[in-house]
Amino acid sequence: MGDGDESTGGSDLRLEGVTKRFGSFVAVDDLTITVPSGSFFALLGPSGCGKTTTLRMVAGLEDPTAGTIVIGDRDVTFTKPYRRPVNTVFQSYALFPHLDIFENVAFGLRRRGAQDVRTLVQDALELVELTSMARRKPAQLSGGQQQRVALARAIVNRPAVLLLDEPLGALDLKLRRQMQIELKRIQTEVGLTFVHVTHDQEEAMTMADTIAVMNGGRVDQLGNPTELYESPTTTFVANFLGQSNLLQATVTGTSGNDLLLEVHGQRLAMPTSRRRSGDRDLLVGVRPEKMRLTAADDGRRTAGDGTNVLSGGVVTDVSFAGVSTQYLVRMPWGQELVVFAQNVGAGPVTAAGKSVDLAWDAGHTFGLDGGSDVRAGVVHDEGVEPVPVA
Repeated sequence: MGDGDESTGGSDLRLEGVTKRFGSFVAVDDLTITVPSGSFFALLGPSGCGKTTTLRMVAGLEDPTAGTIVIGDRDVTFTKPYRRPVNTVFQSYALFPHLDIFENVAFGLRRRGAQDVRTLVQDALELVELTSMARRKPAQLSGGQQQRVALARAIVNRPAVLLLDEPLGALDLKLRRQMQIELKRIQTEVGLTFVHVTHDQEEAMTMADTIAVMNGGRVDQLGNPTELYESPTTTFVANFLGQSNLLQATVTGTSGNDLLLEVHGQRLAMPTSRRRSGDRDLLVGVRPEKMRLTAADDGRRTAGDGTNVLSGGVVTDVSFAGVSTQYLVRMPWGQELVVFAQNVGAGPVTAAGKSVDLAWDAGHTFGLDGGSDVRAGVVHDEGVEPVPVA
């Protein structure tokens, strides 16, 4: 972990055509992204997608095979790690066990000969709400508190860019969610440029201003969390960020601003602006929480009134998950679709075996390349469905 150069705020980070090869394996493939100064940027993706290798190249722990890395107006592509204006916070914390919390945070400042160490350390500890713990040793702190110390130690140096490598991975779920909020608060207060590597979709969406979803060494899609979730442009993003129901569809025409579709003999519509492929055959998607169950043939409406309806479903499984109930619904063509119903006490739970229709606002439908792998990005027990990269 380099001490970096003292600065008053963040700097932008630019990766231009960055590639990293390990023998014949391409870990990062011609990556070009800009992280704006003072932003919270997340590199999100499954294991092996190239996100950690990208972070290590920014930190100077790996040299790129090709391309340029620029921080502010300074080319740091081959600069030694300790001469770069960056600090890194790791999942392992890497605190010095023999030093108390105050001295852990002060370590980089003292090594650099900084002035007014006491005030800087006290300000950093106040920021992470650990002032009262200053004279304790790391072993006397909880995992969440140790992570705060690691963060304070990095921030006190005021690096131009702060790199976070799966920093919350060792924490339990409840504490991880609390720390997500705290990290975002701290980033907003100090105004540094944060680059956060994670495989956790919720973590990225909770904290980041901008997310780059990585897949096979490339960025599949880059945007703010709402944009990525509501308007995915690839099946990988649609499946990796939450869940999506993807249906094989054929374009049959247009009506005003809508695209008319046929799905296994049933008619649907979607805004033409949400079409990501010019082909006649599409994969149309809808998020499970956008769908609702209705009694079979009860109040069925056509796509012409802004509502999409798929009829002939049968509930095959019901799973209560506290805030919502998950339904699996088998359609006449054999595909099982997922529906999330929020538990607001508005009606009884629909039982397994019941015949239902599925309805949703046509505006929530998105259209993707019909030739895409419908399983790309699906998370399962063994990891993420592998996707061949051309």
